[in-house]
Amino acid sequence: MIADEDAAPDMRDKPTRWVGTRQAVIALVALGLVFALLFGWRSWRNAAPAQPAIPPTPVIATVVEPTDLPAALEAVGSLRAVREVMLAPEVAGRVTAIRFEAGSRVGQGAALVQLYDAPERADRAAAAARAELARTQLARSRELAPTGAEPREVLQQRQAEYDQAMAAVRQIDARIAQKRISAPFSGDLGIRRVNPGQYLNPGDPVVSLTSLDQLYIDFTVPQQELSRIRMGGSVRVSADAWPGRAFTARVTTVEPRIGEESRNIMVQALLANPDRALRPGMYVTAALDLPPEQGALVLPATAIQTSASGDSVTVVRGAKARQGGKAEAVSVTTGRRVGNHVAVTRGLKPGDVVVAEGQLRVQPGAEVRVARLITAGER
Repeated sequence: MIADEDAAPDMRDKPTRWVGTRQAVIALVALGLVFALLFGWRSWRNAAPAQPAIPPTPVIATVVEPTDLPAALEAVGSLRAVREVMLAPEVAGRVTAIRFEAGSRVGQGAALVQLYDAPERADRAAAAARAELARTQLARSRELAPTGAEPREVLQQRQAEYDQAMAAVRQIDARIAQKRISAPFSGDLGIRRVNPGQYLNPGDPVVSLTSLDQLYIDFTVPQQELSRIRMGGSVRVSADAWPGRAFTARVTTVEPRIGEESRNIMVQALLANPDRALRPGMYVTAALDLPPEQGALVLPATAIQTSASGDSVTVVRGAKARQGGKAEAVSVTTGRRVGNHVAVTRGLKPGDVVVAEGQLRVQPGAEVRVARLITAGER
């Protein structure tokens, strides 16, 4: 009996412990659900909104088309006057008159400087008097010799005396002319280098005289271009003093000998300068026109990207590349540059759509939209 009474309490405690355990499990599960819900809610609240799709980048593009590329040989040249001289006296003398203004324009034969010539003029007067006497005696002999009143030898002597007298007059006239400095051609005078009363020796500079109506352009080209130089060929000339203005010259001379040190050819062209805008001594850029290069692929210079690895362009790929597509970086080899355009010798083919402006905002593989397509006529 005692054993049955002791076992009864154990049987009664088992349901109680099982109920407690179940409640604990339910509480833990509920708590876990609450934490999961709180974590999910916080994650949803803190999550960044979904990024919208990146729209295609608008660019300006051009279509690669074969075209005739003007060809030219560019070189730095210098201008030289066709006619230029530093006037100087031929004989010594004192300056008695200056008949010009520095910087003025004078005509051919204009008297500029007079040297003292009083002795020469006195000698001429004496020589002229002797010549007049000799002329009178010669005239008398010509009347008497045919009649026999005077020997023919006297007539011949009178003729020789007259010729000598006239030669003496012409000699003095030449000496007087040497005392006068005149302009040998029309042109512009430079800075005056003499003053009245100054004594000049032969060769002392007086003033420069330059004709600006025509100028020579001297420039050199490499010897391998000899076969492309034509007499009478056109030369386009530009000068820093006149930005945006172009002058035209014609090839007149090609030096027959090639420079031994530089292996270059000296070329000379004649330039008309009616408004005297250019001056001798100026450095200019001379572009010798050559036959155009046919079928060249030309791009705007803005389309070329230069880096340490070389030149490249951004090409639009896709079925409708003229409207847009994916950007692809393509390495190219460039050739000559003409103005704002560059010839591409390798890397592209006709029909390729190349980004001309806006490529710096585009990554390879990105979508682009052609906002404007530059045609060949707009380049």
